[in-house]
Amino acid sequence: MASSVVARRCAMFFFGLSVCVAGARHITAAHAAGAFAVGKCGAYGQAYDYGAEHEARAAARKRCKGECTTVTMKHACAAMSVDMANPCGAYGYAVKPKISATLNAATRECYKYGGKECVIRAWACDAKG
Repeated sequence: MASSVVARRCAMFFFGLSVCVAGARHITAAHAAGAFAVGKCGAYGQAYDYGAEHEARAAARKRCKGECTTVTMKHACAAMSVDMANPCGAYGYAVKPKISATLNAATRECYKYGGKECVIRAWACDAKG
C-alpha cells in the first residue's frame, strides 16, 4: 500500500515537472528576438528575449549613447570588440548562432578596421543563442 502511494506521488511529481518544462520551452520560444546596438567610443546597447524584433531594436537603440548601428539577433548571439589602444577608433561587431564564433568574428572585424589591441566590450545572446 505504501509503495503505491509513493509511486503515485512520483508519477504526479514527474507529470508536474514535464508540464513546467513544456511551459518554459513555449515561453522561451515566444521571446526569442534580440538586438544589439553599437557605436563609436565603445557605445553599445543590448536587448534580448523580446517578443518582437522591433521592440528589441528600440530597446537596444535606447541604451546606446550616440549614433549607433542596430543589428538583430534572433536565436543568435552578438558581440562588440573595441581597440583598447584607441577606444574611439576601430571597433567591430558580429552576429552568429554560437557565442564562440560571435566573439571571434567581432574581434577579427576590429582588427580588420585597424585595431591594435582589440578586446570584447560587450556581448549578448537571445533565448536560443
